[in-house]
Amino acid sequence: MTAYVHDSTFFTRRTMVLFAIIALHVFIFWALATGLARKAIEVLAPPIQTEIVQEEVKQNQPPPPPPPQFEKPPVEVPPPDVTIDMPTEAPATNAITAVVQKSNQPAPPPRPAGPSSPPKPGKNFPNSDDFYPDASRRLNEEGMAVVHACVGANGKVTEAPTLAKSSGSPRIDGAAVKLAQAGSGRYQPALQDGKPVDACFDFGIRFKLRQ
Repeated sequence: MTAYVHDSTFFTRRTMVLFAIIALHVFIFWALATGLARKAIEVLAPPIQTEIVQEEVKQNQPPPPPPPQFEKPPVEVPPPDVTIDMPTEAPATNAITAVVQKSNQPAPPPRPAGPSSPPKPGKNFPNSDDFYPDASRRLNEEGMAVVHACVGANGKVTEAPTLAKSSGSPRIDGAAVKLAQAGSGRYQPALQDGKPVDACFDFGIRFKLRQ
């Protein structure tokens, strides 16, 4: 029977190595837990520091002074030589000099200026078809009568219109005068300096049959 002799020295070395490995792991774990490893890394590789450099604000410099202006010296011009012609005395004569005196007659007064714009029929003025005489329609009478009308500043006739020129038909002439009277209040008054004024004018009214 073979007997095995236990080597106590070998057992002791293995145990020490095992304890050393366990102790190393425990140390590493403790270092990670307490932040010792982070501090070692910060010592080996310090953090990058950044500095903020403020840009210097340039102050607005005042504008340069304007260039000096040199005044030109005045140029003295010598006065011109003036020759004075003395009048010669006329010889004394016995001739009689006639003096014509102009009479101070007043100038005639200026004529009053007429209206810058004469009156005329305005908007919605009556139509000649509405005043066409029935007898003239049956007889196929046509023509144009000229009527004289005086219109006030309010666009109304100031007096009864009159016939200025006949159309050749008394019926058409009478219808034209009636039409001019019916248009009272629908005339455009005359204008004097942009203001309505009273004025008279002549205008033609044509009566024509429609086919």
